[in-house]
Amino acid sequence: MIIALTGQRRVGKSYIMRQLAVEIEAINPDANIVYINKEKKKFDNIKNDDDLANYLEDKIIERKDNYLLIDEVQDIDGFENVLRSLNADEECQIIITGSNAKMFSSELSTYLGGRYIEIHVQSLSYREFLTFHNLEDSDSSLQKYLEFGGLPHLYRLGLENEDMVWEYIRNIYNTIVLKDVVQREAIRNVTLFENLMSFVSDNTGQIVSATSLSKYLKAQRVELTPLSTINYLKSASNAYIVNKVSRYDIHGKRLLETNDKYYFEDIGLRNLLAGPNRAGDIEKVIENVVYLHLRNLGYKINVGTLPNGEIDFVAEKSGKIKYFQVAYLISDDRTIEREFGNLLKIPDNYPKYVISINPMVKPENYAGVMHISLREFLYSFLE
Repeated sequence: MIIALTGQRRVGKSYIMRQLAVEIEAINPDANIVYINKEKKKFDNIKNDDDLANYLEDKIIERKDNYLLIDEVQDIDGFENVLRSLNADEECQIIITGSNAKMFSSELSTYLGGRYIEIHVQSLSYREFLTFHNLEDSDSSLQKYLEFGGLPHLYRLGLENEDMVWEYIRNIYNTIVLKDVVQREAIRNVTLFENLMSFVSDNTGQIVSATSLSKYLKAQRVELTPLSTINYLKSASNAYIVNKVSRYDIHGKRLLETNDKYYFEDIGLRNLLAGPNRAGDIEKVIENVVYLHLRNLGYKINVGTLPNGEIDFVAEKSGKIKYFQVAYLISDDRTIEREFGNLLKIPDNYPKYVISINPMVKPENYAGVMHISLREFLYSFLE
């Protein structure tokens, strides 16, 4: 089986691949490891499948334990043709990384369907963030995580150097836009794309519909159909900037095909695009972080719809479901009724949770619905 590490740029895929190479050498000192890193200039001449085949011609050795590792494989046009041939001949174990989801929805799934395993690498979870930055679990540490996100390289800069941190995050964003959106997706109107990303950051956790996009475009005096705009958002999803989350009819038990929500792959990137005037965005940030943690735990996530309400997240794993509502503060009876009440409308016995940034003054459980503070959820909810 081919192993494919996917995810946004600079989340650590290359480092994981290097760790795998070290592990292989430790277990099998005689292994023949061929390592191609498309981000290094020495491999610029490998542009397509013919170049790759020619390069590998004398690198793959018969009757040896061959390992082929290719970093940022989507930068080689037609790479799947060579991988399919090598895989069919069982000549080597193949491990690749990629920063564009389109690579797997089209190239790999078409040519290598059933012959590869995808492992999605996310930015750091809150617990990993604490480890990387040598921090204790505290409100102050949580605030840093909610502000800067979980890109691993930030530990080298130091979170106290805010200007350097934001400059680094901006450089990552610019690289993603250039390499994974403009070049690969052939997006021409970069300004419009960046404006759309600002729109999505401002509407994190809100329904993004053709109507809301049309209103936004009119306000920007842009002549572009909602369908074309949706394609721009698809390009952002392919580059792992944002993730589209579909709505799920809880009573009808079916996915709805319109009016999706979008959450960012890294909260620091989201905050960068939201700009300096984001003081009132804490609820959006919390909801995005809860989404990322559930993804990190391996849940498949949808937004739940009810006849007269909405459930922030319907999380499914191994055939079991959990429901989650996210709030900033649980401070009064009205908020309790709203957040807990929607969950109580669901006519099944799957676990139900409300997550807020503050511990609740009232009992931890409310009519069978469990309340968890955000810190406790991010640090201790590991199911």
